[in-house]
Amino acid sequence: MPDDTEGRFLVGLMWIRLDTAMFDNPKLLYLQEDKHHRAIVAHLQAMCYSGRHNLGGFVPKAALRVFGATVSDAQQLVSHDLWRPAPGGWDINGWDEFQLADEEATRRSDKAKKAAAARWANRNGRAFKDV
Repeated sequence: MPDDTEGRFLVGLMWIRLDTAMFDNPKLLYLQEDKHHRAIVAHLQAMCYSGRHNLGGFVPKAALRVFGATVSDAQQLVSHDLWRPAPGGWDINGWDEFQLADEEATRRSDKAKKAAAARWANRNGRAFKDV
């Protein structure tokens, strides 16, 4: 399992895709207008949590505690069509449409790591061997 050079093990994705115009989406605009800011933050945290733990857009009910969110916040996200109820939690709407599949993320990560290793080897005057 990969680590982050400080001894902690990493799981899942190191990043997720966020559209810079996501807060222009009427679903989020209505939540903002209704002052459901905690639900919006829970939505962002859930996306990060799901990506970090390779859950494919699933949000376990127990994770709400981690976010400082409530079932009422989750219900707000469902009523605004951002989440769908699923056994044991919720699914984030559009996850598969906007996030990389595990295989694609792994392929891109491996390619980036090899490119970085080649740059470092070149910078340090060593030959890079792609294993």
